[in-house]
This record gives sequence, C-alpha cells and structure tokens, in this order.
Amino acid sequence: MCRKHRDFSLSFTLNTSGRETRRVKTRRKREAKGKDENDQKNSCNAHGPRHGVRPRRLRQREHRGPPDGAGGTGIDVSTIDGISDGVLTVGMECAYAPYNWTQVDDANGAVPIANQPGSYANGYDIMIAKAICEAYGLELEVMALDWGGRAPAIDAGTIDVAIAGQSMTPERLAEVDMAGPYYYADIVVVTKADSEFASAQGISELSGGTCTAQESTIWYSTCLPQIEGAQIQSASESAPAMIMAVESGTVDFICTDTPTARGAVATYDDLVILDFTDSEDNFEVSEGDINIGISLAKGNTALLDAINAVLDDYTEDDFISMMDEAIAIRPEV
Repeated sequence: MCRKHRDFSLSFTLNTSGRETRRVKTRRKREAKGKDENDQKNSCNAHGPRHGVRPRRLRQREHRGPPDGAGGTGIDVSTIDGISDGVLTVGMECAYAPYNWTQVDDANGAVPIANQPGSYANGYDIMIAKAICEAYGLELEVMALDWGGRAPAIDAGTIDVAIAGQSMTPERLAEVDMAGPYYYADIVVVTKADSEFASAQGISELSGGTCTAQESTIWYSTCLPQIEGAQIQSASESAPAMIMAVESGTVDFICTDTPTARGAVATYDDLVILDFTDSEDNFEVSEGDINIGISLAKGNTALLDAINAVLDDYTEDDFISMMDEAIAIRPEV
C-alpha cells in the first residue's frame, strides 16, 4: 500500500515500548450484492480502506517475463542476497487457510511443497509469492514450517522470506524486517450460529464465554484479554485447531482475523462472524497488529525494497480480490 503507511508500520522497530493503541476502524465501501442478510453477515465484507490510507491509482499490470532479472520494477535482483541464485524460497505453515493450505494436487495453480513430497501449497500467500517471482523471473520454492519456526529459518538461511499471514507487530519486527503490508486484516470473532453469543453487538457482550485463539498471535495475547470476564482457554497450536475448538463446542467463540474467519464459515455453515468494526465496543489494536507483512532477514534492505516495489503495484482492492479468489478455490475439507 502507500509508502507513508508502510513507513509508519516499520517505524515500530525504533519504538517497541510504550506504544499507544487505538481502536482501528474501517469504512465499508463495498456492499455484498445478490446475497441475503445471512450471507452478508457470514462473508464479513468489512475490508474497505483504512483511515489514513491514501488510495493508490489502480494500475494495469501486464505479464512480466524474466528477460533480465529486473522485471517491471527496474530492480536487478541478480546480486541480492538470498535470491541471487534465481530461487525465492518461501516459508509458510501450509495449514492456515485462506492464506495458505496443503492440497493433494496442483489444481488452481498450487505449487509443490519442497519438504513434503507429493503435497502442494496454495492460497493467498502463494498468489503473492508468485507475483514477486513473476516480476523478477524467479523460481518459487515453498517450504512448510511450523508457525514458530519461520524466524529461525530466516536466520539460518533455510528460507529467504516468510509469506504466511503474519501481522507487522513490534515484537516480530524486533526479530525480522518486513515488507508490505500485503493485506489489512480486521480482527473479528467467530461463534456458532445458535450460540448465546451470536447476537453480540460488541466485545463487552462476550463476557463469561469460553474462548481461545491461535498461539503466538495478537488475537490471543492482545485481543482476548480485552474481553472482561472472558474465560480464556489454552491457546490453539494452529489455525485449524482453533477453528475446530469452536466448531466442536470446546469453546464458545474464537478471535481471529477476517480472512481466517471467512475461510472458517465457508467450511462450516453453522459458524458465523461477529464483526464489531463499526462499534466503539471493539478490540483496541495498533495498525501494526492488523497490517500483514512479509518477513525477511534483518538488514537485507535490497530484498526488502525489491519486494515492496512489487507490492506497490497493487491497490487494496487488488489484494481484496485476490483474497476472494483464494477463498473461492480453497478445497472443501
């Protein structure tokens, strides 16, 4: 998105303590068409432009070939540390739909998972990775890694980047540099349609409920504690485990981001999304909490700039359309 917004996010590396949080809102600029009210609720179509984000002119993009390794950005990547061999090695969970998932074949543009022979990765993160590789004529290699294993893999040089639905928090930026954002993800709640909490109009109305979220996320560490009286259970080790916790009735609700929630309700039709974006009774989060970025090694500014040059070609509407496509092609569970 716009450079000013990115610089704000990256400035967290210089000020990781005493930061102020604010209630982040979005403006809904798109209304669901041809759907009933329940479909509109479940699709959670609250991904309009964020306050303070300057809309970028929509550009017409053409296919970029690999004639000189510079793509359409004018950047020569042949000497950039990590990708000078012509390969971009990307780490992700491959189990975090709709950002990324594992499937059994190469349908819908899925790519092989290098460390899981016979398995293929697809999703929004794969689309973004392909866009970067296409811009510079790079080969894409995907590695499946646990949620907590990506920063160590970057440090060790096992992967060049992690494109894995990670928020650009100060804590993460203390470990790695991050390009982007490449998505803006509102924080929402998912519960059963027949739950006593399904009609909640704000987080205060979730008091008393049992809940969880994925471990090592701001959903668990920052958001759930804001629900006064919530009975917070142990963190789920993965996004699928988190979703199953609410689907199975182990907890009353979970806290997650919009894309993950949309993927959940697309899979389980008895789940609904509670979006408090337009309410004052909402989670208080920073911009870094909801900006989704690409992790890479500290100090590799050449690679950071090369990735940002590609992302700069995309508007927020482009990202939303790509996420919609990812949700549409996700295999049924």
